[in-house]
Amino acid sequence: QVQLVESGGGLVQAGDSLRLSCAASGRMFSMYSMGWFRQAPGKEREFVAAVTWISGVTAYGDSAKGRFTISRDNAKNTVYLQMNSLKPEDTAVYYCAGSTRWGRFPADFGSWGQGTQVTVSS
Repeated sequence: QVQLVESGGGLVQAGDSLRLSCAASGRMFSMYSMGWFRQAPGKEREFVAAVTWISGVTAYGDSAKGRFTISRDNAKNTVYLQMNSLKPEDTAVYYCAGSTRWGRFPADFGSWGQGTQVTVSS
């Protein structure tokens, strides 16, 4: 089992930046990649970004390209999501997820955190 705990969410204004953190523990040797997803009320869970633990290969969803950066600190077993130029439409609950393979769909990820709320006011 892998446990994931997100932090760093909050209320910000449009144009501000925010950094989310995801602390991982447990059977980390089984994890191949980590990802961030978000879900707004009434909408499906959306892929934001993913990174492989070992090589640091990254992938981004369309809404994140050019504004968000995913990174990982292997020594701390922590994944980050730096979000810049935030917009009101970025408002959602952001989830950290772990996977034993590479993918960008929720079904590809078997471990999930509890989520952290990000609210961007206009």
